[in-house]
Amino acid sequence: MTRKNKSSNFKQHVRLTNPVHFLAVGLGSGMSPIMPGTMGSLMAIPLWLLFYQLIPILYWVLIVVAFIFGCFLCQKTSDDTHTHDSGHIVWDEFVGMWITLFFIPHISMLWIVIAFIIFRFFDMVKPWPIRWFDQKVSGGFGIMIDDVIAAIFSSIVVYLLGFWLR
Repeated sequence: MTRKNKSSNFKQHVRLTNPVHFLAVGLGSGMSPIMPGTMGSLMAIPLWLLFYQLIPILYWVLIVVAFIFGCFLCQKTSDDTHTHDSGHIVWDEFVGMWITLFFIPHISMLWIVIAFIIFRFFDMVKPWPIRWFDQKVSGGFGIMIDDVIAAIFSSIVVYLLGFWLR
């Protein structure tokens, strides 16, 4: 099945009126006809601005809950749309961006853009072991885990950049 047919199949079965689908496609951002993962990563930023001031323990509780909930969202939406890891499912990008943004040295547009670019790089290029998890781990957990690993790589780079650029 070609990429266009997969996208068409997904769009035929996804229902934005279904709260699970709506969240899985990143409040609709993943339905973008171009670069849905990038659009999902961008949409994650304004949501992050709502909770970045939480104390760290609450921030990480929110991340863990978003990850666990995301496994369910992604699996259910994949099942309902008869696809696996459709590019339109972007809840995983939300969680990946939120992890990466935690490590910016201070809140500024420059650091948000840097974190965004680094996360998108790792999420798209998928160096080892990200690619391995993307290809070998299935289900909702599989959809989520490669982005979390990309976020870990991104977080390390962002943290080191912040340390070196002081």
